[in-house]
Amino acid sequence: MAELRISDADRERAMADLARHYADGRLSHEEYDERLDAIWTARTRADLAMLFEDLPALAPPAAATPQRSYLRPRGRLSLPLPVPLLVLGALVAVALVELIPWWVLAIGVWIVLAKLHRGSPRRAGSWQHGGCHGMMRRPHTS
Repeated sequence: MAELRISDADRERAMADLARHYADGRLSHEEYDERLDAIWTARTRADLAMLFEDLPALAPPAAATPQRSYLRPRGRLSLPLPVPLLVLGALVAVALVELIPWWVLAIGVWIVLAKLHRGSPRRAGSWQHGGCHGMMRRPHTS
């Protein structure tokens, strides 16, 4: 088994392990460079194993524990807020279309959107207070 030829993936794993040993301070910079060169010239598993004989075995990386979301309670399936609002809005719209003409609903939606837009922060350079901000003016010549 030690005489099996290694692949590039095996070399990359060995390089990652060697980098961890170097990061932990077990190797000097020169030793690290020498062993990296040896990894690329290694042909068998035995060649790779010789590079790690004087180093302790690395513990496998800890499995990532899933983070609990604090925005929703555990064990409860919750949809994003806009989905229930859209469903409710659709139900109300269907009920109102049967009672009120469509153009009255369109005017109501337009008014609500205009009020919501008026309350939003304005961008720099936009029209404000009905003035002509951002427009070029001709100089007065009298």
